[in-house]
Amino acid sequence: MIYIVDNILNYLIYLFLIYFGFRINPRKNRFFIGASVMIVLSAGVFSAYYDVNSPIVYILWSVFSILLFFEDRVSHLIIVSASLMYFTGIIDTFSVMLIQIVMIGGGITGTELAWWMEPAYLLSFCIYLFVYRQILKKHEVYLCDIELKYKLALLIQGSIFQMFYNFVFVSFNENHAAYGWDAYAVFFISITGAIYSVFLTLSLAVKNVLSDRQNRELQSFMHMQKQQYDYQLQQSVAVRRFKHDLVNHIGALRELLNEKKTEEAKEYIDTIWNIQNEFDLKVHTGDSFLDIIVNYYSYLAAKEKAEFTVSGRLTDKIPLEMFDLTTLVGNILQNALEAALKADMPKIHVELIEHAKEIFIVVINSTDDAVKGKKFFATSKKDKRNHGFGLKNIAAAVQKYHGECYMESVEENGERLFKISVAIPREEKA
Repeated sequence: MIYIVDNILNYLIYLFLIYFGFRINPRKNRFFIGASVMIVLSAGVFSAYYDVNSPIVYILWSVFSILLFFEDRVSHLIIVSASLMYFTGIIDTFSVMLIQIVMIGGGITGTELAWWMEPAYLLSFCIYLFVYRQILKKHEVYLCDIELKYKLALLIQGSIFQMFYNFVFVSFNENHAAYGWDAYAVFFISITGAIYSVFLTLSLAVKNVLSDRQNRELQSFMHMQKQQYDYQLQQSVAVRRFKHDLVNHIGALRELLNEKKTEEAKEYIDTIWNIQNEFDLKVHTGDSFLDIIVNYYSYLAAKEKAEFTVSGRLTDKIPLEMFDLTTLVGNILQNALEAALKADMPKIHVELIEHAKEIFIVVINSTDDAVKGKKFFATSKKDKRNHGFGLKNIAAAVQKYHGECYMESVEENGERLFKISVAIPREEKA
């Protein structure tokens, strides 16, 4: 029975780490999931019947059960399962030693499994749960995001600690009577320190991911700023050209009027008017910086022959810093334009609404596919490592200003639309 319990506890730990740590989804086919569970139980029954804890059986059921339960590349699942089997074995060893020191008083003779070892799995799971909640989930960084060098460092670091403590622990067992409780206290503290050092390595890996993520976000912001600056520069050049030729235009009009060529003069005025319309801001939102962002994406939409409309006008500036406004509205409109261009009839509509305590920014765009539930904060792009930050950055900007964000996929007149509504609290005036 102990072997079955042992397998089940290990199995649950693997499922937890792979699903919550590596973000790999289970298979939808229940047959494969059922087969995965049966392999685990069968391996436990086999070990119990022959009263042997064979490493080969353990490796086989660990790998095959993972391959059947999760939906991913076979090669990746094999590497993940083998690495987890090795790493969790290290942590389980530390947990066993801690419990032996506290409960048994320095170890027991022999290496056979005993019921008191099962709490070691519970202790190991508590360590994994703590790491998940306090390091991974807290920072929205997971094991799949960490660079390979840090994953290898964790395995190597754990291996060194395990070999050292195995050697020391054997000495403790063989010379049990020669050591007092002070020696066991030191051993207890040293094992705790070994586990803590693993935490530090993982924390360093997470900080590295966060730093890279921040750099990519900053690069994205600078890229958007540069695009908007280039657009404004083009407009500025057009204005200077127009002003440079304005004297000539006035002279030409004067000659046409002197010669009583009224119709020709009207046509010339219309031509000049159309020229100045090209560099005039098409949209006025009530916020000068928001004007730049919205007009830039209106310009991009026009180049791609996508319909771009804006309704509503603000009486006050949006209470966001320039960086956050660019991040929020820039990412919304960039995502909207990318999605709209995939539709048969690309269109984007921006609506600005003022309430007594909030400012609403609503963006509706056509799309070629319906978006449901949790996929709102996922990316459809193949390169998920370098994409998918847009919606997360939107959510972060909204959260910073204690606002709210709603997203939904709707269908109107047989047309699929994606709608995002952002509510930003207005600044309270003294």
